Order: sequence, then structure tokens, then C-alpha cells
Amino acid sequence: MKELLEFFIDVGELKRKCRRGWQVHQIKNSESTAEHIFRMTIIAWILGRKKNLNLERIIKMALVHDLCEIYALDLTPYDPLLPKNKKKIMEVLKKWPEFTPALKIKKHKDKYKAESQALNKVIAKLPTDLKSEIKNLWLDFEKGLTKEGRFVKQVDKVENLLQGIEYWKKYGRIQYRLWFRWIKEILDDPVLLEFVKVLENKFCWQRKIKNK
Repeated sequence: MKELLEFFIDVGELKRKCRRGWQVHQIKNSESTAEHIFRMTIIAWILGRKKNLNLERIIKMALVHDLCEIYALDLTPYDPLLPKNKKKIMEVLKKWPEFTPALKIKKHKDKYKAESQALNKVIAKLPTDLKSEIKNLWLDFEKGLTKEGRFVKQVDKVENLLQGIEYWKKYGRIQYRLWFRWIKEILDDPVLLEFVKVLENKFCWQRKIKNK
């Protein structure tokens, strides 16, 4: 029980860890990793009901997918391109980051290695069966080993899009056109594509009303 208590305390750190992507966009009082996990899990569960998938696995995977960030850096695609001068950061964010195929592979390998090591640290003292379950769920999410893993991976991106649009409405600092283009390039799940279409229609409708 002592080991479980320590694990729960570690997990609580995610309630106080702001998501770096929003910090880069200079969003005040931005969401924490725990807040992202909460809504992502709700989305995965409810939209997952529309598919013939293992809902228990989906929910568990959504809950553990970012546990590694207790110790790992929450890196964004923009990090290698960001200048030290904060005033110039917003200029970089106006374009979607582009890298050579070789650099993309290196970035992915480095990120995976760092996050895997961080997760191992988080679960190190847990009972063997629980440790194995969490690690297997995380690996499925990272590598898309099952239908559930591939679905939850895309839900992660969809929740990020939804949060980004909400911040755009409040602060106007998100390049929403780039974000919608990006999400359509990486999604292939029909249920999630339908959700994004509804989101885009609602957003465009509100924007048209605002501009009248």
C-alpha cells in the first residue's frame, strides 16, 4: 500500500504541470496535463461507444498515456525552432513546423526513449501485474498495436485541437486554419473525423456571427 500511495502522489503532480504547448503560445493559466487527460478520457469513452472496441482498455489507456510527463519534458513540435527572444516566438508559430525525414525520425526516437525511461521511473515500485498493465497500455498507445491504441492516439490529437480552438476564441493566438489542416492530415477514424467536422462547423458559424 505504501508504494501505491507514493504512485498516487506522483500522479498528483500532473494537476500542477501546465501543458508546454499552451505556454509556448503564451496562454495565461493554461490547462494542466491532468485536465487534458480528464477530458480526453471522457471523449475517448463516449466516442468509443460508437465503435466495436474494448471500452475498458480505451479508458485505461487514456488515463495512463501521459503519466510519463511526471518526469519527462512535455516537448512540442516547435521546440527545435523556438528562438530565445519571446517576442519572436509568435512569428514561428504562424507556420506549421517542418523537418527533414531524418530529423523527424531522430526526434521521434529521442522523445520515445525519454518518455519510456520516465514511465519506467513512475511505475518502478508498483506491483508487477499493475506495472506490466500500465506499460503495455502505454506501449499500445505509442505504437498503435491495437485498434484501441490507434483510436486513443487520435483522440489525444482531437482533444488538443478542441482545447486549441477554445483558446483561440478567448485569446486569438492559435493559428486555427493550420490546426484544422493538420488534424485532417493525421486522422483516419470516421467517428473522429465526424466530430472534427462538427467542431469546425460550430466554430465557423460562431465566427461568421461574430464578424457580422
